[in-house]
Amino acid sequence: MSSTSALTRLTVVESRLFVREPSGAFFALLFPAVLLTVLGLVMPWADLPFDDKDPILSQINGITGYAPTVLALAVATVALSTFPTTIAGYRSRGVLKRLSTTPVPPSRILVAQLLVNLGALVVAAVLMYVLGATVVGVGAPAQPLVLVLALVLTVLSAFAVGAVIAALAPTAAAATGWGMTAYFASLFFAGVWLPLPLMPDAIQTMAGYTPLGAGSEALAAAWWGQPFPTASLLVMAAWTAVGVPVAARFFRWS
Repeated sequence: MSSTSALTRLTVVESRLFVREPSGAFFALLFPAVLLTVLGLVMPWADLPFDDKDPILSQINGITGYAPTVLALAVATVALSTFPTTIAGYRSRGVLKRLSTTPVPPSRILVAQLLVNLGALVVAAVLMYVLGATVVGVGAPAQPLVLVLALVLTVLSAFAVGAVIAALAPTAAAATGWGMTAYFASLFFAGVWLPLPLMPDAIQTMAGYTPLGAGSEALAAAWWGQPFPTASLLVMAAWTAVGVPVAARFFRWS
C-alpha cells in the first residue's frame, strides 16, 4: 500500500470516528458559532464600537471585534484538549500497538487527525460567520483570503504543540493534564480573558511568539482590515516546522 493510500484510508477512518464522537464534533464544528451568537445576544457591548479610540476598530462593533478570539479559542480547544487525549486514548486502549505491526508510520496517524480537524475547523469558521452575521450582526472579514491563511497556520501551529503532547503522554489522563495546562496558558495569550490590545506591551510581545497568540493576532488583522500580519504568520510557520517533526520523532506506539 502506498503512503498516500494509507494516509487516505486513515483519514477516512478518523473522519468516521470523529463524527461518532458527539462532544468532539460539537466543539470542533458548532462551538464557535454557538458561543459567538450567545455573546452577541447577551453582552451589552456587542453593538457598541469595538474601540472608539482606534480609527479602524471604531468602525466595527464589539461582537465583530471578538470574532477572531472566538475562532482562536475553538482551535485551542480542539488542538490542545481533544486531540492529545484522543491519541493518548488510542495508546491506552492498544489501538496504536496494533497499528505498529503495519507499515504505517506514526506521522500518518498525526497527519490524518490534523486533516480531519482542520477540515472541521474551516467548516466551523464558516458556520460561525454565517450564524453570527445573520443573528447578531457580525461584520464580514475585511481580508477573507488572509483570514483563511491565518486560520490554516493557526490550526497547524496549535496542532504541532498538541501533537508533541500526544506523542509523549503515556496515558489519556496525562495527555488531558498536559493539554489543559497548555490550553489555559494559550487562552491567556490568545486574548480570551483580556483582549490583546488592552494588555501591557510586554505581554503582547510575549503573546506574539506563542502559536495561539500569533494566531489571534493574524486572525484579527485579517478580520479587522489591519496590515498584513507577516510576523505572526512566520511565528506560526516556525512552530509548525519544529513541532510536527519533533512529535513524529518521539511518538510512542505503547
